[in-house]
Amino acid sequence: MTFPLSGVRSFRNLWKCSPYFGPSPGHSYFFLTDYCGVRNQQRWFSLKRMSPQSTKATNLPIAKARYLRKGEEGSIKQMSFDSHLFAAGAAKRRSQMNPQSKDHVLSPVKNSSIQLPEKPLDSKEWDKLKEDFQGKANFENWISSQMARCHSPIDVAKSLLAWVAAKNNGIVGYNLLVRYLYLCVFHKQTSEVIDVYEIMRARYKRLESGGYSLLIRGLMHSDRWREAVMLLEDIKKVMTPSVKNYNDCIQGALLHQDVNTAWNLYQELLGHDLIPMLETLKAFFDFGKDIKDDHYSNKLLDILLYLRNNQLYPGESFAHSIKTWFESGQCSSCGKTIESIHLSPEEYEFLKGRIIRDVIDGGDQYKKTTPQELKRFENFVKSCPPFDIVIDGLNVAKMFPKARESQVLLDVVSQLAKQNLQLLVLGRKHMLTQRFRWRKDEMENVQKQASCFFADDISEDDPFLLYATLNSGNHCKFITKDLMRDHKACLRDIKTQRLFFKWQQGHQLAIINRFPGSKITFQHILTYDTVVQTTGDSWHIPYDEDLVERYSYEVPTKWLCLHQKT
Repeated sequence: MTFPLSGVRSFRNLWKCSPYFGPSPGHSYFFLTDYCGVRNQQRWFSLKRMSPQSTKATNLPIAKARYLRKGEEGSIKQMSFDSHLFAAGAAKRRSQMNPQSKDHVLSPVKNSSIQLPEKPLDSKEWDKLKEDFQGKANFENWISSQMARCHSPIDVAKSLLAWVAAKNNGIVGYNLLVRYLYLCVFHKQTSEVIDVYEIMRARYKRLESGGYSLLIRGLMHSDRWREAVMLLEDIKKVMTPSVKNYNDCIQGALLHQDVNTAWNLYQELLGHDLIPMLETLKAFFDFGKDIKDDHYSNKLLDILLYLRNNQLYPGESFAHSIKTWFESGQCSSCGKTIESIHLSPEEYEFLKGRIIRDVIDGGDQYKKTTPQELKRFENFVKSCPPFDIVIDGLNVAKMFPKARESQVLLDVVSQLAKQNLQLLVLGRKHMLTQRFRWRKDEMENVQKQASCFFADDISEDDPFLLYATLNSGNHCKFITKDLMRDHKACLRDIKTQRLFFKWQQGHQLAIINRFPGSKITFQHILTYDTVVQTTGDSWHIPYDEDLVERYSYEVPTKWLCLHQKT
């Protein structure tokens, strides 16, 4: 199955890949480590210091069977549950003890005499590679299949499609396009996914299930995520969608704050007698930790009953999400729920509009940043999927003066990338120049694991950090030591300044320490709002401790808990 690419967009423009260079970050440090008064923090206070609650249940320890041996009165020995026939990991341990029972291992795909290219090739280079190919299969199909299998870079795959199109009057085979789409989805290149989607939508009334699935997964992070739900409807006309299809659409709906659509899709999935993916259920709990709504909470309790009734076991990460939701924002003294630090959707949109108006459009960044560079950055952000974390690259790199700056930045990015997070690193162009403090190979490794935007060296970078974070959605966090007091001062009224500080406390990650060869430690983000608050029959009042000097950008760490006796 083939189609001509001309007529939708010019092929040159469609496959053109131009690098982006845009703004970077600032300086300073952030927040306290000794928060008190609310569960899930380090200490708790009412009128006096209170000891943390027992975590026997919430820490989910591994169960141990106990028994008494004869002749050992009063002494209790432990017999590990690990050796039980049905214990997790027992089968693997048995196979290791019996080397003769080896699992069947699939033989690797036979390699040809050629190597997959690591950089884009021109037409002559592709011709030469095809001449050297000695396999019996069609070269174009073989090479595109291997590139998909090995997750080749997007620009390399683009050069292959450009070569194929040039040889065939702009016509590219359907299979090649789908493999390119797979790479776009894998590398989270949302703008490329949308380009391929437009071509397919123009040329085909129906796709096969693999094409639909790739488009659904690729569109879920974009502003056009609702079209992924429409593609799900197309699938339902011929077959029952897969659990992965439902998972992608549900996660897209939650990412874009459409809770009703997410729950409707979940009920529809159950109506097909499909077992939801655990990551789908985890997404509901992750979203729920910021929602104080009895109706939503009851639905999460229904999910827990579903796990029980179907004998499903959450993984460690899912279990942590359940624990966080269950404990989020409760006073350890009276058990009352404390107001969340997270903004409501209405507050978030209000703040976003004011930041763009007063700080980004109306600020003084144009003294150091050209309008053209700002516009280029805005286009760059729109071409990327929403980010999970935005990193002030230069600021982070300078947090540990004795360490090489590029190594510090690489350590931070690598640790976060292992969590499958969508990262953006904001930097300046001089960071790409080889020198003692900035090694080129380390910066190349950073660019492989995160989206990067390098601004002119004179640019003011904080407005770019704010724009990228706010544009990505309420889930997005940012890392910098800069307290952004100047930007807070640009906001014209106390209400907006208050919302900005509340948003900042709930979204700014701080690095506590870094030890070479070990994990970087991030400071815990507050889940509750540090303001005087009441639930009617109780009051919670944060207060300043005697002899403790508190700056204007800090909040008290001790709480007074008052509630009426009945």
